[in-house]
Amino acid sequence: MSEQVITDRLLRSWLRCKRRAWLDRHGEPAQRLWSAHRALALSDQLASFQSLLPQKPGRGEAACAAAAPGVVGLRLHGQGPGGLAVQAHPALLERVAGPSVWGDHAYRPVLGRQGRHLTREHRLLLTLWGRLLAERQQAPVPQALVLAGGGRGLERQRLPLGSGLQRQLDEALERLAGDLRRPEPPPLVADRKKCVLCGWRGLCDQEASRLGHLSEVSGIGGRRRDLLLEQGISNLSDLAASDPAVLAEALAVHGEQHREVAAELVAQARVQAAARPERRAARPVPALPELARAPGVLLYDIESDPDARDDFLHGFVVVPRLPSADPLEAWPRRADPSWRYQPLLALQEHGEARLWLRLRRFLARYPGWPLLHYGETEAIALLRLARRQGAEDGEIEALRARLLDVHARLRRSWRLPVSSYGLKAVASWLGFRWSQAGVDGARCLLWWRQWRRDGGTARLRRIFTYNRDDNLATWAVVCWLLDQEA
Repeated sequence: MSEQVITDRLLRSWLRCKRRAWLDRHGEPAQRLWSAHRALALSDQLASFQSLLPQKPGRGEAACAAAAPGVVGLRLHGQGPGGLAVQAHPALLERVAGPSVWGDHAYRPVLGRQGRHLTREHRLLLTLWGRLLAERQQAPVPQALVLAGGGRGLERQRLPLGSGLQRQLDEALERLAGDLRRPEPPPLVADRKKCVLCGWRGLCDQEASRLGHLSEVSGIGGRRRDLLLEQGISNLSDLAASDPAVLAEALAVHGEQHREVAAELVAQARVQAAARPERRAARPVPALPELARAPGVLLYDIESDPDARDDFLHGFVVVPRLPSADPLEAWPRRADPSWRYQPLLALQEHGEARLWLRLRRFLARYPGWPLLHYGETEAIALLRLARRQGAEDGEIEALRARLLDVHARLRRSWRLPVSSYGLKAVASWLGFRWSQAGVDGARCLLWWRQWRRDGGTARLRRIFTYNRDDNLATWAVVCWLLDQEA
């Protein structure tokens, strides 16, 4: 393919991140990491398409000429502003009424949407598909179709492809072409939270670390980075060298919340610059005092499908107390293969009542054992489930008392030299390694959806292994907190 061709995939990348599009064109393919997020998006889109058109779509121009209800595999070519060569490969074309070069029918482009809202990326991608399709079929494409969900819950939204979108597309294509001609990639984005979705995240993480990019400081997103840049603070070292009181006054004009966070940002930057953890309190207290008398603990982690609002796996690891009178010596510092792992699958067809019964029975076997989890997800999900299933107030309060958020206790007691206080970042800093390389929540979700569709014990074992490892990573953080009390 000519280096001058602008594709719909490049446009999509550019609308998400200008640096990503440049790397798609000029980067070394070996440096791109596989991401489960794209596979999940394609899976969702396929489910939407199958709900719209249950029959298998035709392929290519022959299917268009044969008036197939749906068509895939049609590659479109055309010209953009200034004679740019443009190429696109629409995900799906749906047959509509009206004459075209193929007969007394025409087509419109269809896109499967993730998320709740139609974005600029969706609009401009469909506008490009519609423009090139209109040239190919020699008939106008006044609107496109956007789908979300599947089955009976399929949502349909028609998008008019009017002159306003056409102007926006031309401007985007011109700017995209200009960025692709740059000898060096565009700078890192200000807010890098969504970089976890990108295959180039490893390369950009290295660059951010090398530059001391402000996004590397935990607690700084795009807005706060802009405010710090206005103060002449351009990197982690600058922030670490700042006077917190002076910075607080400078940021106060933008809102009291920025004044209040200034000292914390400086302190976090100093910890990261020094690469050493720091206690928050001058007079430290135990982070997890409940463990002093506990007969054992249950590590607890949930795997979820957020789009379906489905907590499909509640996983527990049983950690018994050692026979020691010393509270600090009563807990093993290494995971024991003999520890029981209990996965409880929550199949929607079995209903919530059955899940709640199984959870209650399991927890009742370990009375007085705290439930250690990392982050608020598990506590919120379990307590909401209990309320929905009619648990009495006393039972809910007893359950609430057992739930201990290790993430919250860690943040209350320590600053760590990490760019994120998520479980992956903290446990990795402590030296914990997941037994399946490169696995994250998105890959686990992909395995779940594949298992639900096709079955297979191997996928289910991978899901259980990942969930158990997340629990053991939580235990690694607990052990570190206990060791700091010695």
